[in-house]
Amino acid sequence: MPRPDRFRSGRLRPALSRRARLGAATVAALVAGTAVFGIGQATAEHSVPRTDKEIPNLTQVQDKIKAYYGDTVTADGEHYASPHSNYARQVRGIEAKARTYLDKALARQARAGKKTRPAIVLDMDDTTLLTYNYELQVGFAFTPQSQDKYLEHTDMDPVFGMNRLVNHARDKGAEIFFITGRKEAQRDWSVRNLKNVGYGVPLDRTHVYLKDKEHPPAYLTCGSTCTTVEYKSGTRKHIESLGYDIVANFGDQYSDLEGGYAHRTFKMPNPMYYLP
Repeated sequence: MPRPDRFRSGRLRPALSRRARLGAATVAALVAGTAVFGIGQATAEHSVPRTDKEIPNLTQVQDKIKAYYGDTVTADGEHYASPHSNYARQVRGIEAKARTYLDKALARQARAGKKTRPAIVLDMDDTTLLTYNYELQVGFAFTPQSQDKYLEHTDMDPVFGMNRLVNHARDKGAEIFFITGRKEAQRDWSVRNLKNVGYGVPLDRTHVYLKDKEHPPAYLTCGSTCTTVEYKSGTRKHIESLGYDIVANFGDQYSDLEGGYAHRTFKMPNPMYYLP
């Protein structure tokens, strides 16, 4: 039975069909009254802004995001997040709590001698792989074409410390699964990236799930029309049907975490975009 999600209460969710991003996409969202940015995700405070003073200045929002990530520019103009930034500090705090929880949960599972094997599930973008450099390159204006071009030739850095946390959980007996909204055509690039930045866990098709709209798996009854929540919770349900018990689920979007099939959820910070 699906377990209630601990982050579910008290949110208004803008009805956006694509990522609500800075740049043109965000301007459109703001005009529609759907986005005011805060740490963690974009939310809606009013259905329609009453005055211009209720709309955040786009340049100032970008500057705050860069400061939060500790924007670092290399000699060739590449942007990277700093390991000394407030973002990195926040991530480390979440990871410390997750490590403590996982050590106890996995030890409990081992003592109980359960037939089901413990597992953790993780999203990819901004949960295990950091998109910051890509976001700066495209001016916070995501397109499928620019994402393909970037992923084909460039490895994203790991979210600070997440590769170590994942490998630690694997060493403690957890099976590791990735569920991402990236499309199936990006599989080879995604797996290459995870390997290259230190995720030393199985990365075959039984452990890495990407969204396949052309040939959706039979276990997703919503088929090619799944919402993010339906796709991700349905895939977690499928994983548990294979004999696993998901002790933790990590994601940077609330839609990564809703829908149950995990004992505990961990919300990673992401002020850059919102996925419904």
